[in-house]
Amino acid sequence: MNQEAAIAILLLSFVIMVMIKTPITFAMIISSALAMIYSQIPAMTLVQQMCKQLNSFTLLAIPFFILMGELMAAGGISSRLLKFANVCVGQITGGLAHVNVLASMLFGGISGSAIADVSSLGVLEIPMMEEAGYDKDFSIAVTVASSCQGLIIPPSHNMVLYSMVAGGVSVGSLFCAGYIPGIMLGVAIMICCYIISKKRKYPKGEKVPFTEAIAVTKDTFFAMLAMVIIIGGVSAGFFTATEAAAVACIYCSLVGFFIYKELTIAKIPVILGNTVKTLAMVYGLIAAAGAFGWIMTYLNVPSLATNALLGISDNKYVVLLLINIILLVLGCFMDLAPLVLIMAPILLPVVQSFGMSPIQFGVVMMLNLGIGLCTPPVGTALFTGCAIGHMKIEDVSRAILPLYVPMLITLLLITYIPALTMALPNILMK
Repeated sequence: MNQEAAIAILLLSFVIMVMIKTPITFAMIISSALAMIYSQIPAMTLVQQMCKQLNSFTLLAIPFFILMGELMAAGGISSRLLKFANVCVGQITGGLAHVNVLASMLFGGISGSAIADVSSLGVLEIPMMEEAGYDKDFSIAVTVASSCQGLIIPPSHNMVLYSMVAGGVSVGSLFCAGYIPGIMLGVAIMICCYIISKKRKYPKGEKVPFTEAIAVTKDTFFAMLAMVIIIGGVSAGFFTATEAAAVACIYCSLVGFFIYKELTIAKIPVILGNTVKTLAMVYGLIAAAGAFGWIMTYLNVPSLATNALLGISDNKYVVLLLINIILLVLGCFMDLAPLVLIMAPILLPVVQSFGMSPIQFGVVMMLNLGIGLCTPPVGTALFTGCAIGHMKIEDVSRAILPLYVPMLITLLLITYIPALTMALPNILMK
């Protein structure tokens, strides 16, 4: 067997199928099968590796987190978080833009999904901002950009994926590591929104009366408690991530049915249907990536990639910058989950050779690929925002350009300053 030829078959067939818009799951399976056939590996190995990848207790957290996000979106959480955000920052110049960002920070800290953030909050935020005098493209751009926070502020089912691929890195530590970068990202986007709002003379919001602010805060309490259950339970060692997600689903159901009373029996089939649909796509990707990752390891691709990167430069800062650029470019053309499954095993040995913790790299990777969700041509958060706002992607892409600046600055800070990601895990997870 010619190793170089097998690698060429694997990677070229994958790239060609992606270019002709073959679904990523099938592209990984077919390219893996072709490389195995050439390498004279039994076909059953493909099936075995796909099944083996799904045989993980950690993966049970994913359906619970997805279900929890659906329950919260249907149970009135998003509208209450929006009101609470308005109480906190609505009176600043460009108030509704700040409300948008803070609401995404809070919702992301509960749902853990950028797409859920855009689809549930965007329906409320975009018309509200447009009616108040904000440009429509700016309103959509802020909604899309701020959704990145949901990927790094826990809980995030994509961090569970990364934990599995990275060899069982502590999910609790990953969750703790995401807080400071997530808040930094939100504050940086708010500063950018403030500057743009001053320049374009967007309005301030009205100050909420104290009594109304107290009432809104009380009403939001039960929504915020879900985040405390998950993060507090995992950090304190009461639950595993899987158990915490299951408990949170039960809690969100009770809140939606009996406290907010917006969750009804009639909504349950839709919620379960959306959950199963999303889960099928995610688990299909995981299984396909299991076979793809195995054949890459068999062909020694991770070691070759590590040597190639280190051959360019042995300077830590240059190599980390190159890795960020690679992930940003790939994020423009592929979705987040497959990139986590494909690239983490390749790049993790490189960053570890420079002393970077896999926990820090997990957060860096999430933000890198989260930015990809906001960029054409395959930015699913961008597509969702444009669909909700009824606007062309090219128009929103121009409006979102200034918002890439705070996202990239935050990315570089968490790449080169380990304490920003590692401080909380070191304190809370000892």
